[in-house]
Amino acid sequence: MTAPVPASALRMGTTAGRGTLLAAVLASGMVFLDGTVVNVALPKLGQDLGANVADLQWTINGYLLMLAAFVLLGGALGDRFGRRRIFLIGVVWFTAASVLCGLAQGTGWLIGARFLQGAGGALLTPGSLSVLQASFHPDDRGRAIGAWAGLSGVSTALGPFIGGWLIDALSWRWIFFLNLPIAVLVVLAALRWVPESRDESASRTEGPGRTRRRFDVAGALLGALALAGVTYALIDAPARGFDSAEVLIAAVVGVLSAVAFVLLERRRGDGAMLPTGLFSSRLFSVLNLFTVVVYAALSGFTFFFAVYLQNVVEWSALRTGIALLPMTLLLLVGSARAGALSARIGPRLPLAIGPVVAAVGLLLLRGVGPGASYWRDVLPGVLLFGIGLTLVVAPLTASVLAAVQDRFSGVASGFNNAASRAGGLLAVAALPLLVGLSGGGYEQKAELTDAFRGAMEWCAGLLVVGAVLAFVLVHRPPREAPPSQPCPALPVATPPK
Repeated sequence: MTAPVPASALRMGTTAGRGTLLAAVLASGMVFLDGTVVNVALPKLGQDLGANVADLQWTINGYLLMLAAFVLLGGALGDRFGRRRIFLIGVVWFTAASVLCGLAQGTGWLIGARFLQGAGGALLTPGSLSVLQASFHPDDRGRAIGAWAGLSGVSTALGPFIGGWLIDALSWRWIFFLNLPIAVLVVLAALRWVPESRDESASRTEGPGRTRRRFDVAGALLGALALAGVTYALIDAPARGFDSAEVLIAAVVGVLSAVAFVLLERRRGDGAMLPTGLFSSRLFSVLNLFTVVVYAALSGFTFFFAVYLQNVVEWSALRTGIALLPMTLLLLVGSARAGALSARIGPRLPLAIGPVVAAVGLLLLRGVGPGASYWRDVLPGVLLFGIGLTLVVAPLTASVLAAVQDRFSGVASGFNNAASRAGGLLAVAALPLLVGLSGGGYEQKAELTDAFRGAMEWCAGLLVVGAVLAFVLVHRPPREAPPSQPCPALPVATPPK
């Protein structure tokens, strides 16, 4: 065992530096891999477990709910109790939940395990980047984060191949079991090479030998309850009716929890999980509203498209996964260039034009049907959608960080991450209701076709709303944005799920 390496002292060319980078990349790869293939697996696992549309929605949303609600708390825990410690807890937790997902014998079991997996991801996601930020020497920090982003992108691009092949050749269960050997490598590498670090200013000493750490647990719980209540109401309304007691209670609980969350965070000021003073920046507020709208469209599209290609167009899971690969490649190749363009001309035009281009792509994909040709019918729409996303990713990330003071960059990035996941959560909950898809309708070709076409129209409409928001309300930040890098915690920096 090598001697402990002090934080902020690792260099890229050393064994410890490479080992720390390996741990961060592999851990992120687990999360990104699950993000790329779970939607592709929905038709097979739905058939195997006898799932209805609501079950499929909760399979996605249980995971997103926990991530959106607790990712900020996960980052704070790492800062205060040790980033490596919380990172390792997140890896083990996420992996144990993944195994439970793979062993699921019913939809209730699977959904419960996905909730647990999301909680582990909330510890793991911020930790994979923060250990690099805290561990590497300032001269090598940028190179380390750049290498992490590039290598994580490669693992993401491989997801459709690996996941689709596993689903077709073995079973959907293996997309979850695959995390086990990866996690073993992450834990071994982290224990051997990753130095421990924490934010010493996050603790307040109250007496000799006594330290009290304050956490906004109440804020995190209220945020989770708000999202859960609204999500439950939207998902259960088609089956129970809008006037059922369960739906009404869930909706009221969700709204009241959201109001209580805002009031609590405002009262706690800078000690809150989300300092409400951030929203005194109009640009920060607008960009996060833009994030919710655009990511809602992204998640709604990927939820419907993967199921539609398999159940209506009758493509295999592997072919379905590969169909979305051009979007990932465009993001990997083009995000840095889009960031450089935004730095020169400001974020307004890229954020306004990108969603419009993506919306045109969705309207083209609306016409895909049985017997479709990939090159003629699918690829043009996928390319346009990918180009639109590429114009959005880096400018959005850089603009969010530039809209607040440097000392709030961590919480600003974390909130934008949560906003993107909340947008996806609400889209997956609401779109089936809006297009009339419920029960076993996803297995009926005619019903699913009508729902898919309606969903593409809704998603395109959301993108146009985002474009209008950007064109009217987004202007160049008051200071130069930091060098643009796709924010790895954000869903758009990973391939669409």
